[in-house]
Amino acid sequence: MKTPEYESFSRWFGSYLLFAALATSGGVMAESFIQKGFEGALHYDRMGSYVTTIALPYILVNLLYSLTQFRMNLTNILLKVSVSCGLSLTLVALTSDVKPLFREDLDVVLYSLGAFTCIMLARDIVRNIPLALPGLVNRVLVVGNDGFMKEMENLIGGSNRHFQVAGTYPFPGPRPEPAASQVEDIFATAKALRADKVVISLAERRGVFPLQDMLNCKLSGIEVLDAPGIYERITGKLLLENINPSWFIFCSGFKITFVLRAVKRLVDIVCSVLGLLLSLPFAPFVLLAIRLDSPGPVFFRQERVGQGDKPFVLYKLRTMRQDAEQGTGAVWASQSDPRVTRLGQFLRKSRIDEIPQLINVLRGEMSLVGPRPERPEFVQKLKEIIPYYSERHFVKPGVTGWAQVRYPYGASVEDALEKLRYDLYYIKNISMFLDLSIILRTVAVVLLRKGAR
Repeated sequence: MKTPEYESFSRWFGSYLLFAALATSGGVMAESFIQKGFEGALHYDRMGSYVTTIALPYILVNLLYSLTQFRMNLTNILLKVSVSCGLSLTLVALTSDVKPLFREDLDVVLYSLGAFTCIMLARDIVRNIPLALPGLVNRVLVVGNDGFMKEMENLIGGSNRHFQVAGTYPFPGPRPEPAASQVEDIFATAKALRADKVVISLAERRGVFPLQDMLNCKLSGIEVLDAPGIYERITGKLLLENINPSWFIFCSGFKITFVLRAVKRLVDIVCSVLGLLLSLPFAPFVLLAIRLDSPGPVFFRQERVGQGDKPFVLYKLRTMRQDAEQGTGAVWASQSDPRVTRLGQFLRKSRIDEIPQLINVLRGEMSLVGPRPERPEFVQKLKEIIPYYSERHFVKPGVTGWAQVRYPYGASVEDALEKLRYDLYYIKNISMFLDLSIILRTVAVVLLRKGAR
């Protein structure tokens, strides 16, 4: 059995070879394009030597950096790339002494090395933004009580990319009424720490909120955020515990315009028609396989809750036994659910069982992107336990959604709460750009076969 260390090294090593292969393919095509012919295609048989030449030096230099634990600031990143490029060119020179290179081969290596260098440079910078480009990192001053500060420090520190804790400021102080000097010190502290943002969270704001100090920060160009605001930016979900109804009323977002609805509907119709047409040639084989795999109907129909809390019938390909809930009633799917058939495991992992939902999309009961529709039995229970659960029904449910690509399969009340954080974030920030991002992430999830049960 592979150890975690071996798996981690294999994934790390394989990722660099993959980047090198992609860069080399681009180099071959570039050389072919410049030659204005298809001669470059003949050089794909030497892909292995090309990839080794441009990737191996970088892998060795990267391993050396890891072992010596260099600080990955911009200077060291540029030095790392320069050394690896020099080693690659040296390797090419040594190889040409043993076996002369064709001009086309040298062109491919140079094009590929340039593309690979750009990819690795961008990757190293993005992975080490706080050290490489500190000016792009948001320095945050955390203001609040001790428990809140610790929670925010862990959250901001865990993001490790675009935010870092510049400092903390306990507020209010030990006395019931904060002193005037204490209030003034918040703004002074923010300036001294060169903070870009001030995050403040107070359980009770009346009579203690540092209004003038926050106004000074705001007018000085320092952004003032509350706990839900910074939580949303870092995690891509909403902090429901610190949100009250007035927050929903006065916060930005939740703008679902007529134009957005019309564009989403047009995209839904076009994509659902195309999806159904593309799946038609394979449908007879899948339907026959389901029929042969286990007794029961081919299609599965189940009532779900849609927009405006209105029920509708959702269509799927059957992946469970016909008597899956006999004697148990409605229950969530579990890991390695024994009710799932052999073929059903494959259909769920590949998401093929979801294709009939395009019929629901075409009928206007669902959208391609939105919160996943839940069963009425679960909805009624979740409404009683989870605040703001009904708010997810202000938009059409979706075949895929923000919660589906950001959170594993949910099978409990706790999971439903976590997914609601993502669903409300989606509704708050709904846009066609976000929909496109979710669709692309869904493709990646399907290819990697993650998240389904």
